[in-house]
Amino acid sequence: MTLPRCSQISLETTPYYHCVSRCVRRAFLCGKDTQSGKNYEHRRHWIEARIQKLAGIFAIDIAAYAVMSNHYHIVLYIDSNTAKTWPDTEVIHRWQELFSTSILAQRYIQGHTLDHSEMEKLKELVALWRERLMDISWFMRCLNEPIARKANAEDNCTGRFWEGRFKSQALLDERALAACMAYVDLNPIRAKMAKTPESSDHTSIQRRIHAATSGKQPKELLPLVGDERLSMPKGLPFRLDHYLALVDWSGQHLDPRKRSAISENAPPILERLGIPPKHWLYLNRYFENRFKSLVGSAESILQACIQLHKRWVHGIRDCRLYLSAAPY
Repeated sequence: MTLPRCSQISLETTPYYHCVSRCVRRAFLCGKDTQSGKNYEHRRHWIEARIQKLAGIFAIDIAAYAVMSNHYHIVLYIDSNTAKTWPDTEVIHRWQELFSTSILAQRYIQGHTLDHSEMEKLKELVALWRERLMDISWFMRCLNEPIARKANAEDNCTGRFWEGRFKSQALLDERALAACMAYVDLNPIRAKMAKTPESSDHTSIQRRIHAATSGKQPKELLPLVGDERLSMPKGLPFRLDHYLALVDWSGQHLDPRKRSAISENAPPILERLGIPPKHWLYLNRYFENRFKSLVGSAESILQACIQLHKRWVHGIRDCRLYLSAAPY
């Protein structure tokens, strides 16, 4: 039975979520369709451009993404603290970039004086828009709907382009976040669309690698700022060089000829995360399929169940085996 979003997404539980949207028709989202002979490669740019635009509007940052032939993956960070500090005018301006606003909001932005009842109504609308601007469902809606309309117009057809619902996984701790990001970044290699992370087009890892050659990090992605600490700026709790080395090492072991042989020079970040190399490589291949709505250590899962009033979570045995603290 399909679970309601409120039972899968809770900012009190975690700000990190892995989302996946898949096409419902056989026609490709991107790439070349061998059946029809048509090339839809340009649609990858539609997705990337839309992701970047929405990240600048919503209080949601992009940790990782990969655009594939008939689906895409994206790891999101909900920055609720920033959204709560936005003045009402900024909320209205941001919402206007996506939808038309009410006459009250337009009058307020233009400097007209509103009476008490009008201000009360406007504050209700602004509170609603503020909540939506840090809501994953609204983010995915604003990402998918324009792509579906453009694809339908290009294909000269009507009807659904995406599956009815996107899949979401709550990433409850650092291990789950690292494993999910690497899984997403390694999608083209796992699908044999690329041989190395730097040649994996339309992925966040390629953007990070290209920016790193100039000693920078891409502005459109949530930065990797190092080991978690109290004074840590907003960003992912991994060092950039450590994460890039981890993804590169993991990609080398996705080669079927190397699956039975694990090199001894495993990246040191695995030791800090407490994930044995063989378990990490298993997660690189099967992360999405092995876990459902909640992903993390057994301790994190149990705590999340209390907060979400859930009695049981599918995949907790795998969480205990692969993502709970274990001897390295």
